[in-house]
Amino acid sequence: MIPIKDTVRATQFPLVNTGLIVVNSAVFLYEASLGRRLLEFVSTWGLVPDRFLRSPDDPFQWLTLFTSMFLHGGWFHLISNMLALYIFGDNVEDRMGHLRYLVFYLLCGVAAGLTHVFFNPDSPIPTVGASGAISGVLGAYLVLFPTATVIGIVPVFFFGFLTEIPAVFYIGFWFISQLFNGLFSLLAPDELGTLGGVAWWAHVGGFVGGLALVKLFARRRSYYYLLDEYWPW
Repeated sequence: MIPIKDTVRATQFPLVNTGLIVVNSAVFLYEASLGRRLLEFVSTWGLVPDRFLRSPDDPFQWLTLFTSMFLHGGWFHLISNMLALYIFGDNVEDRMGHLRYLVFYLLCGVAAGLTHVFFNPDSPIPTVGASGAISGVLGAYLVLFPTATVIGIVPVFFFGFLTEIPAVFYIGFWFISQLFNGLFSLLAPDELGTLGGVAWWAHVGGFVGGLALVKLFARRRSYYYLLDEYWPW
């Protein structure tokens, strides 16, 4: 299923979430303009586990925990990440407030990066993408809006059908798939040291980080609209 929206309506404009989408998109457009210099750029600013562990006292290596969150490996990588951030991030920001949401997002990205390094310590491959931080947003969404519903399109041949699924099932199934793929990658890693070139453990680490941090950051009481009813929260 391809998610397109949820049933929760934010009560304020998602300033930070929108900014994150704009920045990620702008950085990718810059990447696309680099041509032959792209590989060097990604290698420099991406998170490389082997290099990170060989130079733990180098401040720049710690900086790549943050810079790698804003790099993407292709249009599909960018669009899929930004779509998930657009659907789920606005509501989490609504509950946390702008500044707390930004800090939460970055911390989840760091947790994702460190988890990836832990499970792939010898990898010389740059890791890029916002999916680790967005995984943390999904974890927070699961805690904050357990009764929400995700609306998506199920493609069947050349047709697409709208369907609804409880967010707890959608996100829960997604997390289980990440965890099982991560476990399988330890048993049968590919030449990248992962499975299919996906940093599964970064997703797991970001999600768990989101679960662990959400109560610390979501301190405001709010109301949200769900399926045409007014629900206190």
